[in-house]
Amino acid sequence: MIRLLILWIGFAVLPLPNMVSAEERVPMLIYHSIADYSGTGSKELYVTPENFENQMIYLREHGFTLLTFEQWQEVSKVKKPIFITFDDGYKNNLTVFSIFQKLQTRSFKPKGTIFVISDFIGRKNRLSSEEIKQMSDSGLISIQSHTATHPDLTKSADLSYELKNSQDKIKRITGRQVIALAYPYGNTNREVIAETKKYYLFGLTTTPGPFVSTGIRDEQYLLPRTYVKYSTSIDEFAKIVEVN
Repeated sequence: MIRLLILWIGFAVLPLPNMVSAEERVPMLIYHSIADYSGTGSKELYVTPENFENQMIYLREHGFTLLTFEQWQEVSKVKKPIFITFDDGYKNNLTVFSIFQKLQTRSFKPKGTIFVISDFIGRKNRLSSEEIKQMSDSGLISIQSHTATHPDLTKSADLSYELKNSQDKIKRITGRQVIALAYPYGNTNREVIAETKKYYLFGLTTTPGPFVSTGIRDEQYLLPRTYVKYSTSIDEFAKIVEVN
């Protein structure tokens, strides 16, 4: 009980989620690997560095503001808000960091959120603690949780471990609050949401479409995200993000 009280006192210093205007449609994109396809795994879960850079240039040239979940309160205040997210914490996400640094200008500060699987940190082809810390310190990348071991949470026997231990480990690395959880496979239910609410302010699914506030119960724990795929053309990308 005391630990929970301390946790929520810590959250109290963070901006609380506020309602987004019902007219505001906020695109939330999901990526995995930013690399040339190597023949391993699903090709559609890759986006080439060239395509990703062109997509970010599109956002810069068309007046989008890239936000992280720590900036949720800015959604209704900025021009064309958008969230760029990456699941699993692959080492090739360092390419994202490099592209963001390259494209950054005085008026355009690209930001993204990488959801890492905490027990996989430092494994082959996964980000190391040092890389995570470097990106977090840059202010361009927010590091958030994709659970401890990437189970289907609706079937997990130890939700506390998956949610709390993951949060604690990431916070020890970054020194920052971990406030958002991406559900593995996008799967959630009432029990999972109830447990998630003990530790996080946001929960992200893989339900496609932009976020529109409708006032439904727990809507910040049912945030939608739209996949950007290997085959996504720049014209298709424009249709995904130009939602207002």
